Amino acid sequence: MCSCHEHTADTAGQKVEGTTFKVDDMSCGHCAGTIRKAFDQLMPGVAVGIDLDKREVTVAGNPLVAAKTISAAGYEARPLSH
Repeated sequence: MCSCHEHTADTAGQKVEGTTFKVDDMSCGHCAGTIRKAFDQLMPGVAVGIDLDKREVTVAGNPLVAAKTISAAGYEARPLSH
């Protein structure tokens, strides 16, 4: 979790179908940007939706790789069953 204190919503607002992860330590726009950057680097081209208010990340790619990508960004992700 970062300590930047920039608690703003992620503005991407992209609706994505896929696996949703709860990322409790994603607390601000900077955190969301860090996670999005990790996906850009480690899973380029994959659709990623971030709901900062719910602290959820939805990924349209391989769920195991997605969880590792969130972890590589420094955050703990747990898959949600919907």
